[in-house]
Amino acid sequence: MRKIGFISFVLLLFAGPASAQIPTSGNVFFGYSYENMSSSALGFANSSRANLNGWEASVEGKVFPWVGFVADVAGHYGSQSYVFNLGGQNSSVNVDAHEFTAMFGPRVSVSVGKLRPFAQALFGVGHITTSQTAAVADNFAQPSDTSFAWALGGGLDYKVIRPI
Repeated sequence: MRKIGFISFVLLLFAGPASAQIPTSGNVFFGYSYENMSSSALGFANSSRANLNGWEASVEGKVFPWVGFVADVAGHYGSQSYVFNLGGQNSSVNVDAHEFTAMFGPRVSVSVGKLRPFAQALFGVGHITTSQTAAVADNFAQPSDTSFAWALGGGLDYKVIRPI
């Protein structure tokens, strides 16, 4: 019985310092995301660009007041039509694309009143899957690909009320 009491006391004694090591602030985001990608990413040598709509979710844990680490996942979906001239005959191809990314990295931010500008560098993996409606497209597009993904950029957060 003394052993259980001693272990309970030690766990309660170190609970406070252990909880101080966990980031107590950060950000959570979930919302709409828009992406404009080159058709070469879909496997076509064409000058047009595909518009993809989707979602994005991210979580940031602060390690210092102005530095945090971000985990970001996203999914984008869209379709694009292409016209090819093969042997003097035009052929139309419709390509559906689904892209998923999972990235991690640092974010630097500074609060100035209700505004918080930030810059980030995220690195991870991206997976794209395509399907096409014409048989001629099999010569141009790969059905899926997984590769290295990165995103460098920034933004501006506006604090509406304390939790939002």
